[in-house]
Amino acid sequence: MIGRLRGTLVDKQPPWLMVDVAGVGYELEASMTTLVALPGLGEEVALHTHLTVRDDAHLLYGFAREQERALFRALIRVNGVGPKLALAILSGMDEDAFIRCVMDDDVKALTRLPGVGKKTAERLIVEMRDRFPHWERPDDPTAASPASPAPAAPSGPDPLADAEAALVSLGYKPAEASRMLTGLEEEGSTEAIIKAALARRMAG
Repeated sequence: MIGRLRGTLVDKQPPWLMVDVAGVGYELEASMTTLVALPGLGEEVALHTHLTVRDDAHLLYGFAREQERALFRALIRVNGVGPKLALAILSGMDEDAFIRCVMDDDVKALTRLPGVGKKTAERLIVEMRDRFPHWERPDDPTAASPASPAPAAPSGPDPLADAEAALVSLGYKPAEASRMLTGLEEEGSTEAIIKAALARRMAG
C-alpha cells in the first residue's frame, strides 16, 4: 500500500497530477480542493495517498490533508459511491462543509454536486452521520469552501479549456460546465477558474 508520497510536482492537468519521487513519476488523481492547494510546478510536495487496485488498473489518489483522505475513504464505503463520485464531492466542498451538510440534513446542498441525486444525498446523510463522531462539527456557517491558496501558475496554454475538461471529468455535463465557467476568464490559472466555478455552483 502506498500511503504517502514526497517529491517534486512535475505536471498538473486537473484532475491529474504527477509527482517525481527519486526519478519515478507517480500519476495521481486528486480533488480540486487538493489541486488548488498545491505549489507550482517544480516545487516539493507531500501528499497522503489512497491506492485502489482493480483487475485492469492500479489507481492512486492524492490528498493534501489526512482528513480529506479519511473522508474519501469513508465516502467510498457508502453504497453506490465510488472513487469518481467521492472526488467530485470533495471537489465541490471541503470536509467541514460536507460534515455540516450531513449534520444539518442539507439534501439540497448535496444535490448541487455532480452525480448526487436526492436518493444518493439522503443515503450519504444517513450512512455518514455516524462515521465521523471524532471530527469536530464546524461552527462557522460561512465556511463552505476551502481556504484560498496562493495563486498558482497556469497549468496549460488555455486554462479555461483545461478547467472545462476537468469539470466534465468530475461528472458535470459539457453544457453545464460551460455555463459554470462563463465570465471567469480573468481568474487566471486553471485551478483558480475551477475553484471559482465550483463556488458559484454551490452558491446556487
